[in-house]
Amino acid sequence: MSSKINKEWHLAHKMPKNPTIEQRIEWHLEHAKHCECRKIEGKIAEEMKKRGIKF
Repeated sequence: MSSKINKEWHLAHKMPKNPTIEQRIEWHLEHAKHCECRKIEGKIAEEMKKRGIKF
């Protein structure tokens, strides 16, 4: 089950349309700091691991 969502953060921080990988990484890192609705996983997590970005 998903954890608590920070609705206010989500409303104020929309993912850009057609984001670059850098924008996606930045968004997911900020999201993890402010919201507990989901983990960073899948392709974005793989890319962050490749780049040595801790999350």
